[in-house]
Amino acid sequence: MLSKLSAWFVNPRRNPLARLHRNAVASRLRKYRLRYDDLYDPYHDLDIKEALARLPREVVDARNQRLKRAMDLSMKHQYLIDDLQAIQTPFRSYLSDMLALVSAFFPSCHFVFS
Repeated sequence: MLSKLSAWFVNPRRNPLARLHRNAVASRLRKYRLRYDDLYDPYHDLDIKEALARLPREVVDARNQRLKRAMDLSMKHQYLIDDLQAIQTPFRSYLSDMLALVSAFFPSCHFVFS
């Protein structure tokens, strides 16, 4: 019962509050040309660090470039122009497949630092 309730609660297709939250997050990510996977911190979770190490160099370089651009825009108190914001895909994942592979390979090594 609790798992069905929690699955409904976080599903943006069924719960209007989850949909509002997802849209708000997407809006903020589009302003800085970020993807949701860019928010994961490799220093906080060793699985993320290992997954990033296993990704192709081009993908990691693109991630680093997006993070640098976002920091630059934030420091300047600016956003991307509306034309570029419209074509962004903030929830297109590049890390989830590799993260699932790393989690399956190291099932007992989920270290999270506080």
